[in-house]
Amino acid sequence: MAARSALKNEGPLGAHVSSAGGTVHAPPRAKALDATAMQFFTKQASRWAERECALEESTAFVAAVSDAGVHITTAHDSYLINLASPDTTLRARSLESFVRELQRCEALQIDYLVSHPGNFMDDRVSGIQRNADSISEGLARVPGRTMLLLETTAGCGTSIGSTFEELAGLIDAVDMSVRARVGVCVDTAHIFAAGYDLGADFDGVWSRFSDTIGWQRLHLLHLNDSKVALGSRRDRHELIGEGAIGEAPFRRIMTHERLAPVPKVIETPKLDDAETTDRRMLALLRSFAS
Repeated sequence: MAARSALKNEGPLGAHVSSAGGTVHAPPRAKALDATAMQFFTKQASRWAERECALEESTAFVAAVSDAGVHITTAHDSYLINLASPDTTLRARSLESFVRELQRCEALQIDYLVSHPGNFMDDRVSGIQRNADSISEGLARVPGRTMLLLETTAGCGTSIGSTFEELAGLIDAVDMSVRARVGVCVDTAHIFAAGYDLGADFDGVWSRFSDTIGWQRLHLLHLNDSKVALGSRRDRHELIGEGAIGEAPFRRIMTHERLAPVPKVIETPKLDDAETTDRRMLALLRSFAS
């Protein structure tokens, strides 16, 4: 109980957990970690196949979340979705998948849907506008409680969202009628790979975030160390304190006035035993907070 009380003061903390066997199995896996936040997939992330959530599933899931003591629920959408694509067929398919994801989130009463901004493929400015237009249409088609969180990216290839300025521009391009439902998820490994030095310039990085995006848009943190060097523009997660970022920035995040209350989810490697590894990572983060 002490761990849960501390977490309530510092902000919900948890992990990406498996939904194998059905979404109702995700909350008990979060409970096994003593987590107060969780992220999961509502379907297979690497397949286009879609599905609906029946009332029975929705009711069972909401009850399981309550039983698990999870305060913040987050879904991550399909890795196949590219709302910025210049290919009209792929973009239309991506939009339909995005809409179906939002519908499942609403049915399951999910707080946040995390989504990677798309890949522009041809022209960056055009890609950002296509992304914003698709987000606007998707949110308009599925009104409700779930907020879309655009995740910072590492900046590989033609991906959008590796700078705070670009992410702010994407959000500003979303239609005003639904823009209030758009926020940001900052992934520590991604921003480090994109060139934001959390070790040497921690205060400067977050000051830049505040100035360009604003604290009011930060609703979730993905806490991951990085297997790759600063500015490498590669997305490679590592265990907390065992990568190129190191322990110190995570200690500061867990006690920072602005960052400590923000919900946090780890996406670190699972090794041979997911539960054991996640429990170790969460215990380490809790020790930083205390």
